[in-house]
Amino acid sequence: MASEKGLDLVEVAPLAKPPVCKILDFGNFVYKQKKLEKKQKRQQKQVEPKTIRLSIRTDTHDLETKARQTQKFIEKRHVIRVVLIFRGREMAHRDLGIEKMNLFYKMLESVATIEQAPKLQGNQLLMILNPIK
Repeated sequence: MASEKGLDLVEVAPLAKPPVCKILDFGNFVYKQKKLEKKQKRQQKQVEPKTIRLSIRTDTHDLETKARQTQKFIEKRHVIRVVLIFRGREMAHRDLGIEKMNLFYKMLESVATIEQAPKLQGNQLLMILNPIK
């Protein structure tokens, strides 16, 4: 039947009982499959978080500037990783670091939610922000 119509007999589901076959143009079938795979790959976005670095000594104006830049990233639907790095004796003042992180979040709470609260990892305080859905 396939050769009469000038088409190919294609086994669609070889593991099915009984195996499923279709009469179709194989070249066109492969083309559509590749096109569908490319579309799915395009839609499957790898999330690479944007990193914003802070310090305990980052002043209010600089914090506002970083918050504005972060807001631009959030509007583009990026995940934001905020890192506050402790240097030297600053490790004794972790509470100041947490305050700085909370102040930074307060500037962004209209556009972002906290995925991971400020958490100490070595000499870094880490917080992850997500865009509001």
